[in-house]
Amino acid sequence: MTLNQATTTVSDVINAHFDALTRAEKQLATSLLDNYPVSGLGSITTVAENAGVSTPTVARMVQKLGYRGFPDFQAHLHHELEATLSNPIAKHDRWAANAPGTHVLNRFADAVTANLRQTLSQIEIGDFDGAAALIANRKRNVYIVGGRITKALADYLFTHLQVIRPNVTQLASNPSSWPQYVLNMKAGDVIVVFDIRRYEQEMETFARVARARGVEIVLFTDPWASPIAKFAAHTFRIQIEAPSAWDSSVVTLFVVEALIEAVQSANWSETRDRMKSLEELFEASRLFRKPR
Repeated sequence: MTLNQATTTVSDVINAHFDALTRAEKQLATSLLDNYPVSGLGSITTVAENAGVSTPTVARMVQKLGYRGFPDFQAHLHHELEATLSNPIAKHDRWAANAPGTHVLNRFADAVTANLRQTLSQIEIGDFDGAAALIANRKRNVYIVGGRITKALADYLFTHLQVIRPNVTQLASNPSSWPQYVLNMKAGDVIVVFDIRRYEQEMETFARVARARGVEIVLFTDPWASPIAKFAAHTFRIQIEAPSAWDSSVVTLFVVEALIEAVQSANWSETRDRMKSLEELFEASRLFRKPR
């Protein structure tokens, strides 16, 4: 596995080296990943005790992972945690302090282009095709949910999927209503979740409960990965950094649109019939003006 140092998380490093670890080190690695990243933020003694291994095992493993020692290992964890918890003001100030003297349009174009290139290099074709196949399977009900900001992306995906195939539901934005949706879910159904940093606790709880019922999860998240990733069948880790107080959704939307195309092409004859029927409904309701 080739690791990109700019976006590689500690969990990526652990997973990449997992097969080469000793039995005790694998036990430690599993403990760290189970409640990541909090599990690695205590003292070296606490981390060892929580994993049921010795302190020297912790010291050896972090060096085997490529860190200079336990303090260096923890420094990476703290940096990663800080990045995921950054509020819009802190994020803006960080960009402003390093902003080049070019126009904001150029800075944004450079950032988005880099984000797209890097995201595409990290998406496995098989993973993308697997997610598309899940969503295209009409024997499965599909549910879509987004967070405070990402609900706009969820709405965009829902608007297209409800034309492409039947039995697509967008969850209401009020988390208190989510248990009612779970009540109707069955094993094999699919939930598409959008969860970008400053992850929402209610979303993680919802995903955990749904997964326990056998529901498959397709997750759109960021480079640091929402906690929901541990429940997901397919995870898209999208590059979102931009010269702004807000994260960029451009590349996420790009992947969403590519997924929409893959899903509609999987069952094009049925999709075409649905589109034809919808156009007839539009015409009957005179919703849109005909071109002259």
